[in-house]
Amino acid sequence: MMSKKQITLTDIAEICGTSNVTVSKALAGKRGMSNELREKILSTADKLGYTPNRSAINGGVIGVIIPQRFINPNGSFYWALYNNIVQRLKSENFSCIQEILTAEEEDALIMPSFPGGQNIVGIISLGQPSDKYARKLAAMDKPLLMLDYYINGLDVDSIVTNGFFGGYKLTCHLIKQGHKKIGYIGTRLATSSIFDRYMGYMKAMLEQGLTADDKWLIADRDIHNELYEALPFPEEMPTAFVCNCDETAFKAIRDLKALGYSVPDDISIVGYDNYLISEISEPPITTINVDSKEMADLAVTTLIDRIRNKKLPTRIQILDGKLIEKASVKKI
Repeated sequence: MMSKKQITLTDIAEICGTSNVTVSKALAGKRGMSNELREKILSTADKLGYTPNRSAINGGVIGVIIPQRFINPNGSFYWALYNNIVQRLKSENFSCIQEILTAEEEDALIMPSFPGGQNIVGIISLGQPSDKYARKLAAMDKPLLMLDYYINGLDVDSIVTNGFFGGYKLTCHLIKQGHKKIGYIGTRLATSSIFDRYMGYMKAMLEQGLTADDKWLIADRDIHNELYEALPFPEEMPTAFVCNCDETAFKAIRDLKALGYSVPDDISIVGYDNYLISEISEPPITTINVDSKEMADLAVTTLIDRIRNKKLPTRIQILDGKLIEKASVKKI
């Protein structure tokens, strides 16, 4: 039998024939599996001597690096996710130090130094930097976890939401409400998440024999991933837009109102993330709920397991989201 210090979620998942995500949920007492599977996971964890207390490496410092463009001073999904990471690390007796990555540092491929020269034992990269920067970050001699994105070809742990299925569910919801002329707002190749959500949108459109008209595929950010001040809407509009995130959906509603449109009476809008901005928007935005606490829990668990055992196989772990219906969609 393996010693307690070596037991990881991966060990339990392999024995139980399930995923790390499901094991993490079971150990945290969350829903999402049958009672039979839950009991099997808990029993296996007990027999193997698994414990979430990482006392052997307590006192370590985890660095969290976030590109500046993802940090909105008025709040963002990434702030919520970061705060949950800090709380979870604290519960594991780890400290956390944050570094904001400026556009200049990213372009110059300057790696994080972290304030005070702390002895960093692992890094969470939150929010997708440029491809070159991510690859150089992965080459550092530190355990790394990419959160809310992945980079093709990199042998690095990643945790993402199921953007493909989320984009698909949002588009199917609009179609069910009678919409046939549906656009997509998001610079498709800017991040892996935006592209995945776009591909889900395309699947739903193709399945229903609907056309994704090029003039309704609208970029929301520039090559540096900076959001546009105003969205470049065409003269001829669809009846609905799928937006890649709630912040873009909020901006879309604002810009459409400035052009004289009413949401949802003239144009319906859906977003993604279900953080605060989707609720304070007028109207509130139909969206996909992303459980930032669950995402943070899995990120911290996975990174600490990686710190404990660098030989574990890397993987991309995917969390599903739930459609939350609000007032930004009109049935036609």
